[in-house]
Amino acid sequence: MAEFVFTPEQEDLRRGVRQFCAEFADEATVRRLMDGEPGHDPAVWARLGGELGVLGLAVPEALGGAGGGLVDQAVVAEEFGAALLPGPVFGTVGLVVPALVELGGDELLADLLEGSRMAAFAVPDRSGRYDPELVTVSASDGALSGEVRQVVDGAADVLLVAARGADGVGLYAVEGGERTPLSTLDRTRRQATVRFDATPGRLLAAGADAERAITAALRVGAALLAAEQVGGAQRLLDTTVAYAGTRLQFGRPIGSFQAVKHRCADMLVLVEHARSAAYHAAWTLQDGTDDPDLAVSVAQATCSEAYQRVAFDTVQMHGGIGFTWEHPTHLYVKRAVTDAALLGSAAVHRERIAALVLDAAVDSGVPVATG
Repeated sequence: MAEFVFTPEQEDLRRGVRQFCAEFADEATVRRLMDGEPGHDPAVWARLGGELGVLGLAVPEALGGAGGGLVDQAVVAEEFGAALLPGPVFGTVGLVVPALVELGGDELLADLLEGSRMAAFAVPDRSGRYDPELVTVSASDGALSGEVRQVVDGAADVLLVAARGADGVGLYAVEGGERTPLSTLDRTRRQATVRFDATPGRLLAAGADAERAITAALRVGAALLAAEQVGGAQRLLDTTVAYAGTRLQFGRPIGSFQAVKHRCADMLVLVEHARSAAYHAAWTLQDGTDDPDLAVSVAQATCSEAYQRVAFDTVQMHGGIGFTWEHPTHLYVKRAVTDAALLGSAAVHRERIAALVLDAAVDSGVPVATG
C-alpha cells in the first residue's frame, strides 16, 4: 500500500503561504476587511495568483496552471483556513476553477488563476451533491431568469450558474445579475442572493457534461473545505496550548493541571484525525486511490465536527477572555459553524458513509447484519 507523506516542496509551499498570510492576513487586517467592502483585499488576491501562483496549483500546465496536484492545493487551503483569509477562496478556487478544469478549460480560467478576476458557484446542491431537481433558474436564448440563494462569494465578478433550458440543465458563465448581500454569521466569508432577469449568459456545457463538471467541482470543493477546516482547528489548538503555558492559576500555569492536559490532548487527536481524513480525500481525488464519494464524505464528517469541537473547547479553555469580542476565538467559532453548514452537515455525510459502505458490502457478497 502506498504511504502518503508531504514532499519537501509541499513543506516549502506551506511555509511560504503561512509567511504570506502572516504579513497580509493578520488578525487586525482580517477584522478590518470583514467590516468593510468588498470584504477582501483585491491587491492581495492578485498577488496570490500572479506572484505566488497558488490559485491554480492543481490545474494542468496545458490549461495555464502549475501542473501540481490537489494535495498541493489542499496545503494552501489549510493555511488560508488558519489565517481566516478573507476572499473568494471557496467560490473561486474550491468550486469554479475545478469545474472549468473538468470542462477542459475556458477563456475565464486564465484570469481566475492570475487573481485578476473572481468567480462564484451559483449552483444549488443537496448537502454537497448535485441534484438537477433543485435548479430553478431558467434559460432561453442565452438569457437567464430566476434566483439562487446563499451563493458563497456571490459578489464575485463572474458566476457559474446552473440553468434549465429546452435541452435540460446547462452551466453558464454570467457577469450580470442583481446581487443582494446577506447578513451572515461569518463576515470573513460573504454570501449573497443572486437574481436574474433575462440576464445574458454564456453556455459552457449542457447535459451530461454540465453534470460532470458540477459533480467534480462539489467533490473538490468539499475536499478543500475539509483542509481549510483543519487549518482553523490547528490554529486554535496552537493558541490554546500557548495560553495554557502562560496563564497562571494558584501560582502555576494552567497547562500543568491534569484536566487541562487531557483536554489539550483530546483536541490534538481531533486535529490529527481531521488532517488525515482531509488529505486522504485530496489524495483520492488526485490519484484515484479510493472511492471519491466515500473519501469526501469521511473528510467532511470528520473535519467539520472536529473544527467545531476544537473551537468550542478553545473558548472554554480560555475562560472569560474566550467569550470577548477582542479575542480572535469567536472569529474561528463563526467560521467553524458556517463551514459545517456548507456542502452538507457531519450527520448527513455519516449517513452517506453508512450507505456507501453497506452498498459495497452487499455488492461484494459480504453478509450485512440488519437488526
